Amino acid sequence: MTERIDMKQVTCIAPVNIAVIKYWGKRDENLILPINSSLSGTLSTDQMCAKTTIAISKFFERDRLWINGKEQDASGKRLQNCLREIRSRCGSEIQGCHYHICSVNNFPTAAGLASSAAGYACLVYTLGRLHDLKDDLSIIARQGSGSACRSIYGGFVKWEMGYKSDGSDSIAVQVAPEVHWPEMEVLILVVSDKKKGVSSTSGMQTSVKTSKLLEYRAEKLVPNLVTEMETAIHQKDYQAFAEITMKDSNQFHAVCLDTYPPIAYMNDVSHKIVQLITRFNQHCKEYKACYTFDAGPNAVLYVLAKDVPQILSAVCHYFPCTDNQDGYIQGLSNYAEVKELSQEIQSAICLDPMPGSLTGIIHTRVGGGPRIITDLNDGLLGDDGLPKC
Repeated sequence: MTERIDMKQVTCIAPVNIAVIKYWGKRDENLILPINSSLSGTLSTDQMCAKTTIAISKFFERDRLWINGKEQDASGKRLQNCLREIRSRCGSEIQGCHYHICSVNNFPTAAGLASSAAGYACLVYTLGRLHDLKDDLSIIARQGSGSACRSIYGGFVKWEMGYKSDGSDSIAVQVAPEVHWPEMEVLILVVSDKKKGVSSTSGMQTSVKTSKLLEYRAEKLVPNLVTEMETAIHQKDYQAFAEITMKDSNQFHAVCLDTYPPIAYMNDVSHKIVQLITRFNQHCKEYKACYTFDAGPNAVLYVLAKDVPQILSAVCHYFPCTDNQDGYIQGLSNYAEVKELSQEIQSAICLDPMPGSLTGIIHTRVGGGPRIITDLNDGLLGDDGLPKC
């Protein structure tokens, strides 16, 4: 933490989370209260994270915000909701002060890779550390981006939908810490790093208004799915975990297609990935990988560590790299380690390869929650409270 007479600043990082039971639809748009509970895995910050430096000073003229090197409008409703909640908890101690906020992601923003969850979790966690708050930060993070509340904790995390009108019981709780299931790893198949055509916020609003399937899913299906998933995680039952994850993903995208006008977040490559994983599992006569797709075309595969080499072989065979092999796989594996897929499995799967259809693969694992960065040189703001570059 850097502290001077006129300015105080803190830098933190926060993780991405990928839901295995999806959140889709709100019962209160202002407080961001969901129509169903959801559950996710928090991904390691070693491979993917948001990093935020926040400075506060009475000499700053107004709140200012920089994201990935560009200044953004700091008057946005969701950002100001979070700042209002922080200011209400700090009271007169920070009266007359303003914030300078600088944030970067090491992965594409708005491409269906949960960038807003990591960004708002990092914002709120950093504000919490700046002011040494002991409050439940997930309640505040939720008001920036709903799924951000799940990135406040590591491991596997449930966002309780809650029932109170003020949202005080709509909080994130840790189901299991990251050390509970260390064998659980994650492969992110990046189909597109471009901004998606229909934002999650807009898509949810339309689904709530038009999809009868969404209403049935939220009321009749999700409560049991969440309970079953918690049991699978506690028992480290991968077969149950995999089946629930894939069924929930399929169901979520069915809701998007049931929305009017329909929303298609998955594309032809996404569907080919589903075929690959389905046929691979059928050949093995058990689940070796499970897919889930958020509001975008990119696939996230939850895979046990022992099965990662074989799954990578299959992915790289059917979605081969056509350029820059060195950077095709990032994280815990690299392209040079990938072995040729056996002829037996190729014959069983029987799909045509799609060269160049993935922009890359990120190999990571379930990891911990946000943390403070103590090295002052790693801060994003300079001594003047402005971005270093």
